[in-house]
Amino acid sequence: MDMDFSLILVVLVGFTGVFVALDLLVFNRQRQQAVNTYKNGVDEKTVDNEVVERLLLEPWWIEYPKAFFPVLALVLVLRSFLYEPFQIPSGSMMPTLLVGDFILVEKFSYGVKDPVLRSTLIETGKPERGDVAVFKYPPQPTVDYIKRVVGLPGDRIAYRGKQVYIQKACTGTDCKGFKKLDLSLVEIGKFKDQMVELQQYTEQLGDVAHNILINPSRPDLASDFYQQVNPPTRQYEWVVPAGNYFMMGDNRDNSADSRFWGFVPEANLVGKAVFIWTSFEFERDQDSLLPSWIPTGIRFSRIGKLK
Repeated sequence: MDMDFSLILVVLVGFTGVFVALDLLVFNRQRQQAVNTYKNGVDEKTVDNEVVERLLLEPWWIEYPKAFFPVLALVLVLRSFLYEPFQIPSGSMMPTLLVGDFILVEKFSYGVKDPVLRSTLIETGKPERGDVAVFKYPPQPTVDYIKRVVGLPGDRIAYRGKQVYIQKACTGTDCKGFKKLDLSLVEIGKFKDQMVELQQYTEQLGDVAHNILINPSRPDLASDFYQQVNPPTRQYEWVVPAGNYFMMGDNRDNSADSRFWGFVPEANLVGKAVFIWTSFEFERDQDSLLPSWIPTGIRFSRIGKLK
């Protein structure tokens, strides 16, 4: 859907831009010529200003494109190259992001890309371990996903016993084996999954400390994990190919991520989530007459820079 909207926006900017250019190069000159012809045919003292205004009047099919063009062009530039708003539709990134959060994604963090073909025009940076990134879902590139960057190109990742192990990209004698990410318990029971109290931990992912949720009653589902063929790995391990990234949701037992469908190519990256600009809550009593899509309040405490 996002790619279709970008294409529509580009088409609209191009369409209105053509009319702006034609008016500047052709139609405006024709109107000025008509005014000059009129003035040359009458005495200067008898020039009717209303006639002049009528001759200079832009037809509606010029006026509307000229009015819309700068607005559409500004939206295209902001949305394609600077910042784009996204809404969080699911709980896969809880507790970092909640359903109802509206975030800003920095589009230039991972390269300036053209809005339609998504080819990189200018290199500006690469994802870092711990980034919260928006990307095109590899099995269905028209869908936007948001997860946390866990594995960088060349890393070996393992997930077992509800813990992440990382062997950073290395060669030969440089390899030092897996390192388990440090976890420290924060609290139990603030978040629930069908009456099961979830455990909230702080996880140290490189230089980034962030919170995750774990459902102690749910198995790791290793039988459903993405099985890497080249190179062959164990069922719960993956080696991140060059130019790809391994993404995971912070709600570890309720996230469809790289553990289940594989890696995210660099070309699929949309940008880095950097800010929550508003957050709606939808909690209501079961007997409420309000439709479920109507917010019941604003979570002002959540507004701010993303960790």
